[in-house]
Amino acid sequence: MTLVGSYVALSKVLVALFPVMLLGWLRFGIAAVAMAGWVRRQPGEAPLRPHDRRLLFWESFFGNFLFSVCMLFGVSLTSALAAGVIMAAIPAAVAVLSWLVLRERISPRVKLGIACAVGGIALLSAAKSWNDDSGSAGGLKALLGNLLLFAAVCCEASYVVIGKKLTANVSAKRISALVNLWGWVLMTPFGLYLAAQFDFSAIGAGHWVLLVFYSLAASMITVWLWMSALRHVPAARAGVFTVMLPVSAAAVGVIFLGEQFSLAHAAAFVLALTGVMLATWPERPRA
Repeated sequence: MTLVGSYVALSKVLVALFPVMLLGWLRFGIAAVAMAGWVRRQPGEAPLRPHDRRLLFWESFFGNFLFSVCMLFGVSLTSALAAGVIMAAIPAAVAVLSWLVLRERISPRVKLGIACAVGGIALLSAAKSWNDDSGSAGGLKALLGNLLLFAAVCCEASYVVIGKKLTANVSAKRISALVNLWGWVLMTPFGLYLAAQFDFSAIGAGHWVLLVFYSLAASMITVWLWMSALRHVPAARAGVFTVMLPVSAAAVGVIFLGEQFSLAHAAAFVLALTGVMLATWPERPRA
């Protein structure tokens, strides 16, 4: 989750250089080369069932394709700090999706946590609209960016719930490789069209290094770590660790991108992280 937060923030640099769909296509392509050896079934691993194949597609569609599109377009319209605050709603979104899909009960404390997370997002959006120097157009642009980032939160919640089902039958490495391949296939029509018109010679060596880091962190390392952990950790408890995503994104935004940490950001973070704690703190077992 720390790596996810860092690449969410650093992707703001990349979306200033590459069209969003081309960036997504390059990301999946670079990671596909790195994970070529992970695609094949390992000795002792069960063959994929039709149900597993469908889950792999939806895992990639929501967790890779839609998440990348919404996150990259969203972060291009707003700040890395805003992305960090909005991404703090992931544990609450996981709780809601678990209730809808898995029929898990949501306690009053979790409902309060969801309200805090939504309140943090609303406060951030309102503050951005009020303080934007570019007028109403800038405020609407930031609002659209925040909405896209919230859509990315919903995609990430789907990714967590579907991933928990997949890890019961498929290895973490193979999940990472196959989900990435589906993402590359979905992005290819857009990527090929944009690549034919793009001047790759204008990209410096440092930005290519950043692109490789983004690709390997987003599609390979974080997915493998997350899927490996989900084999042994309940999904609700795993949600606790998503707190590192907004913290890491905010830190990168302030330290490396020169963004200002305002009082509105602080208040929004307090609300959002309070929501995280309320939604994911383990309950005392009943006698």
